[in-house]
Amino acid sequence: MRGPWRLALITAATLAGSASHGQPIPQPQPLIAPLNEGGTPKQLERSWQRLNGQMDALDQMLGPAPALDFTDDLRSEPLPEALLKANSQDNTQAMGLNEALTLAFRNNPNLAMQRLAIAAQGARVASASGLYWPTLRVVAAGEGFQSNATMRSPYANDGYGLGPAFNPGGDDNTFLITTNGSTKPKDFQSNSGPFYIPAGGAFSSVSNGLVGDISLRIDYDLLDFGRTPTVRAARAHLDQLENSYANALRVLQLDVSEAYFRLQRDEQLARIYDAMVRTDLVVLDDTLGLKQAGIVPRVDLLRRSAMLARNQEKLIQTLADRAVARRRLWMLLNLPATVTPSASDPINLSPRWPLTLEDSLLAAYRDNPELEAITATRRALALQKDATAAALLPRLRLFAAAGAAASVERTFNLALSGGGCCGSTVVPLAQSTSNDWSLGLSLDWLVFDAGTTSNAVEALKQDDDAAAQHYINQRNGIRLRLEQAFFNHEASLAKLLSARRALGASKEAFRDASLRYQTGLTNEVELSITQEQLVDALVRRLIANIDVNITYAQLLRELLPMPRDPSKPVPTRLTLPTEPQKP
Repeated sequence: MRGPWRLALITAATLAGSASHGQPIPQPQPLIAPLNEGGTPKQLERSWQRLNGQMDALDQMLGPAPALDFTDDLRSEPLPEALLKANSQDNTQAMGLNEALTLAFRNNPNLAMQRLAIAAQGARVASASGLYWPTLRVVAAGEGFQSNATMRSPYANDGYGLGPAFNPGGDDNTFLITTNGSTKPKDFQSNSGPFYIPAGGAFSSVSNGLVGDISLRIDYDLLDFGRTPTVRAARAHLDQLENSYANALRVLQLDVSEAYFRLQRDEQLARIYDAMVRTDLVVLDDTLGLKQAGIVPRVDLLRRSAMLARNQEKLIQTLADRAVARRRLWMLLNLPATVTPSASDPINLSPRWPLTLEDSLLAAYRDNPELEAITATRRALALQKDATAAALLPRLRLFAAAGAAASVERTFNLALSGGGCCGSTVVPLAQSTSNDWSLGLSLDWLVFDAGTTSNAVEALKQDDDAAAQHYINQRNGIRLRLEQAFFNHEASLAKLLSARRALGASKEAFRDASLRYQTGLTNEVELSITQEQLVDALVRRLIANIDVNITYAQLLRELLPMPRDPSKPVPTRLTLPTEPQKP
C-alpha cells in the first residue's frame, strides 16, 4: 500500500497548491493514514475506495481517459504522420564521424566568422606597423576662374593733404592708356594730379585665367611613446583571436561528436522500439484471437494492449529524438536544406581514458587555448593602457615640404566712368610661377585634458581586473568540466560492465521463459515481462556504451591539440595522442 499512499500525498499536495492562491491556507491535516498492520477486510476496502476517489479527482484535473467497451479490440493508433515524414530515409546522407568532423571544420559558420576576424585583425596589425614608417603626401590642385570687378569712389581724395599728386590741379602730361594701346589725355581737368580721384569716379574690368599648384610633404614621428604599445596591443589581440579559434575547434569537435553519438543512440533505439511495436502488434493480434475463442481472459488482452501502448510511447518519443538529433547534426555541419545526415559508423566503444585525474588536470592547464586567449586579452589591455597614457607625453615630428605653383591671368574690357577711379597698373596678360620648400620639427605635448586620458587609463585597468577574474572563473570551469567528465567516464565504464552482465542474464532468462512457455509451464504474460526485461537491458547497455563515448569526447575536448593558424589543416583525432604536440 505504500505506492497508493504516495499517490495520495502527491494528489493532496497538488489540490492544496491549486486552492491556496488568494485563499487562506487551511490548517495542515495528516495526509497519510497509519499503516494497516492487520485489521479487518473492511479497512482494506475503505482504503481502496479512498484511492479510487483520489484517482477520480486526478482524472478530473487531467481529463478523463477514453472509455473502454467490452468488445473493444484495443488496437493501437497509427504513428503521427509528421514524425514518420521527419524520420524517412529520403534525402538522407549517411556519414561517419570522421567525415562529419571534416565537414564541420570546413562548413561551420562560426568557424568561418572567426577565420574572417583573424584575417581582419592581421590587417589591423599590418596597419598599426605602418606607424614606424614616414608618411608621404602629394597634393595637386588646378582651377580656372573669371571675375568682373568694378571700383567706384563716391568721394574725392584731395582733402587729406597728401600733396600735389592728389590735387585736382597738377601734371598736364597725365595720359591714360586705352585698350588698343594708344594714349589720350584724361577727360577730366588736365592739371589734376596723377592720383587724384574725383567724386563718383569708377573703374571696371574683366579678368580670367588658370591657376595650378603641386606640393610634396613628408612627416616622420621621431618620438612617439604610444606607437610601440599600439602595435603590440594589436598583435596581442591577434593572439587572442587565434587562441579563441583553437578553442572553438575543440568545442566544435565535442559538439559534433556528442551530436553524432546521440544520433547513433536514437537511431538504434528507434530500431529496437520499432521491432518491439511490430512484435507487440503480432502478439496482440494472436491474443485477440485467443480471447475471441474464449481461450484466454480479457485481462490478458488488456495487459498486452498496455505493453503495446508503452512501447509505442517509447517509439514515438525516440522518433522525435532522432529527428531532432539529425537536425542538430545538420546545423553543426551546415549542410544544404535538402540533405539530412544519418550515422553510418557502427557503435564502437571508446578506450579507457589513459591518464589519471591529476595528470589530466595538469595537461588541461598546459597551453590551453581557452586560458591563453584570456591571457592575450589581458596583455592587449595592458598595452592599450600604455598607448592611452602616452597621449600625455610629448610627440616630436620631423616634416619636410616642397611645392610649385603657376598661373595665367588676362584682364580685358577696361572701362572708366565718372572721371575715372583707382588708376593702378593694368596688365593685359600676366604669367607667374613660384616654388618653395620647408624643413622643420614640430612638438606636440598635451598638458591638460581635464582627466580624459587618466579616466580612460583607469577604465582599461578595470577591464584588466575583470579579465583576471574571468581567467579564474574559466580555469575553475575547466577543472569542473574535466572532473565531471572523468568521473562520469569511470561510472559509464562500470555501468557498461553491469549492463553487459544484466543483458547476459536477461538473455538466459528469456531463453528459459521461452522454453517454459513452449512446454506450458508459464503463460504469455510472464514471457512478455521477461522480454521487456531483455529489451530494457539491451537499451541500458546501449546507453552506457554511448555514455562512455560521450564522456571520452568530453575529456578529449580539454586536452586535444588544435592549430591556432586558420591556414593549417585541422586534424580529426578521435583519441588522445600518446605524445600531444604543440599546435
